[in-house]
Amino acid sequence: MRVAVPDSRRTVALYVAAGASFAALSARGLTVPLYAHELGASRFEVGALFSVSTLAAALLSLPSGILIDRYGARLLLGISFALAAGSQLATAATATVAPLFLWQVIGGLAAGIQQAALFSAVTESTSGSRLGRAMGWLTFSMQIGFFLGPSVAGIALSWVDIRTDIAVTTVLLLFAIPAAIAASGTRQQAGRGLSLRAPLRALFGQRSFVPVTIGLIAATLLWGTVGAFLPVFGREALGLPSAQVGYLLALQAVVNGLSRLPGGRLVDRARHRWPIVFVGVLGFSAALVVLGHTTGFVAPAIVLAVGTPFTAIAFVAMGVVFGDLSAASTRGVTMGMYGTILFFGLAAGPLLFGPLIQGFGYAAGFTACAAVASALAMVMAALHAEPLRGRTEVPLPPAAPGT
Repeated sequence: MRVAVPDSRRTVALYVAAGASFAALSARGLTVPLYAHELGASRFEVGALFSVSTLAAALLSLPSGILIDRYGARLLLGISFALAAGSQLATAATATVAPLFLWQVIGGLAAGIQQAALFSAVTESTSGSRLGRAMGWLTFSMQIGFFLGPSVAGIALSWVDIRTDIAVTTVLLLFAIPAAIAASGTRQQAGRGLSLRAPLRALFGQRSFVPVTIGLIAATLLWGTVGAFLPVFGREALGLPSAQVGYLLALQAVVNGLSRLPGGRLVDRARHRWPIVFVGVLGFSAALVVLGHTTGFVAPAIVLAVGTPFTAIAFVAMGVVFGDLSAASTRGVTMGMYGTILFFGLAAGPLLFGPLIQGFGYAAGFTACAAVASALAMVMAALHAEPLRGRTEVPLPPAAPGT
């Protein structure tokens, strides 16, 4: 017997799941680079560990969207939480660098499913006029996770070794289980096959798809580079102990999260969203350039506190634009595409700028990343176009028989 869950309780469960799953993910984002560094991994290998995870997430985000439309978010969330827990426990049991890449790939696959399922489920449960606030609360919950994860992992390092820390923080995923039960099992597609061509054609045919994609790539290049290298940057360039690196990540997450709620209201009220993305990318680009020249703990903390709200609100705006691009028949595919672009951008940052960081230092790599992101933001501004406010049903081309 299927028990109906009110939308308000369902969305709260989804917000809690987002916080719990991203707490485990961000704890891993602190402990895995530090653990790999202890095992003798180079700077490039540390960045590559981040990239293979996000590339795996990118590859599975779009297929996950199709499966969400076909089977509902509930099943996909349960699978993703099981994969995340298994890969994290396997990481804790690994004693060399090479197997870490495999467990990062599996963890990335789980993250790709979670991203598409959570965004799709919240979009399904929210009216178009409040979508900005819903995205703000969802991403706020994720940032609470990004605060709790490094905080818990960093504090635990004062008493346990890093491998034990990796295993213990897997417990955070237990708090995500209620969402897998409460999430909607609604099927958006009733056919026997898994049709992809028609939803993608409807998505690509909208004028705002290309500019928002360029803006998303610009923002994710910045965020991916910072996410991959900030832990090791804190140890090598800033000379901070592991616990303080965790506090730095936690501080960034707090500022990021607190920016999402007013950011959601701003996005809902704004007539156009592209200026928010444009200013956000340029603002965080400037902060990244300055970050590469800081020392100690206080200066980088101030730079991250000032710069992070720019990109935080930009991500809310882009999430809302993708939500407006979706319709009941294409919701999973659209949010899966959002996740694909997001994770590819996150992976591309460390791969593109990691060699510069390896050969010329953090300041050179961060500056190059900021320059590329700023150039992409200018292209986005030149091409800007936005969908109508609120979601409308996007007409799909006729499906082939049997799809």
